[in-house]
Amino acid sequence: MKKTLLTTLAVASSLAFACVANAAENNPFGLVYKGAIMENVKGKVNIHPVTYTLNGLKIAANVYTPAGYEATKKYPAIVVAHPNGGVKEQVAGLYAQRLAEKGYITIAADASYQGASEGTPRNVDKPQFRTEDIHGMADYISTYPGVDANRIGALGICGGGGYTLNAAKSDKRFKAVATLSMFNSGQVRRNGYMNTQLDSIQARLKEASDARAREVATGEISYSGNVDFDALTEESISKIPTDLYREGMMYYGKTHRHPNSTFRYTTSSLMDLMTWDAMDNINLINVPLLLMAGEKADSLYMSEEAFKKATGTKDKELFKIPGATHIQTYFVPEYVDQAVARLTAFYGKNLK
Repeated sequence: MKKTLLTTLAVASSLAFACVANAAENNPFGLVYKGAIMENVKGKVNIHPVTYTLNGLKIAANVYTPAGYEATKKYPAIVVAHPNGGVKEQVAGLYAQRLAEKGYITIAADASYQGASEGTPRNVDKPQFRTEDIHGMADYISTYPGVDANRIGALGICGGGGYTLNAAKSDKRFKAVATLSMFNSGQVRRNGYMNTQLDSIQARLKEASDARAREVATGEISYSGNVDFDALTEESISKIPTDLYREGMMYYGKTHRHPNSTFRYTTSSLMDLMTWDAMDNINLINVPLLLMAGEKADSLYMSEEAFKKATGTKDKELFKIPGATHIQTYFVPEYVDQAVARLTAFYGKNLK
């Protein structure tokens, strides 16, 4: 059975790769998802690369405007936070574009220290920065021509989902909050994926502390999560035991690869990551909440936990996308369509 599943994955990935390979080079906006905008056409959904300053750093973002957009009208808006290791040109851009097709002004930005956004050392990945990035998207989009600042929603994908939950605890500009394949970065960095590293927490905290000490003493930056995408082979990927990481390697390393996308993060970031949890004070979210995850995702347990602990809102839903794994919700048309349909109904109801 496992061999059959892996063969199916390999075939599907090969087909996807044939469609998406070199998309970043071929697409004038660097977008790598299927059906991405190739040019701005009057009367249709358009994309607008923008930059803005957040805490002294220049942030790179894409704003999508709906068909027939007029700056004098008023539109609801949605901020979209990308996954860990991801960039705005991948799944965040796909969902931002699809929601713009439904009439929303949307924004997808690269996190500070990541992608095309400023910040050194590169690939710092701290919860407080990632959360502030979401507040920053709300800052920018709330004053964008045509946006109704009283109708702003949030969508966080994977790691961006955990950080979106964190941002929504305090940012009451968000009138409706949704996540897709939510990943609780703090919990996973601390306990390991599916709680597989509980016995090494103190050792890994010591490594993070030592890495910070080296940064201060010598300026040397240590990185964790280094992956050589060029060295990835079908055989090596097939040996990865969890769906999330196995299919994630294929998505980020092969089928939807982008030069700004990397799994690595500064080892010292773990001092902050491992002592943080997206579930802390989640009861402070008091607006409508939609948690979406693949029915077959091995990461589903994180969305289920969030749903259980989000006691501050009575208007909440956990939607399990039938048949989908975590990564498949990023690009497989039938699963994306289901997620977008659910989001359209959710935002349509709550961002009137």
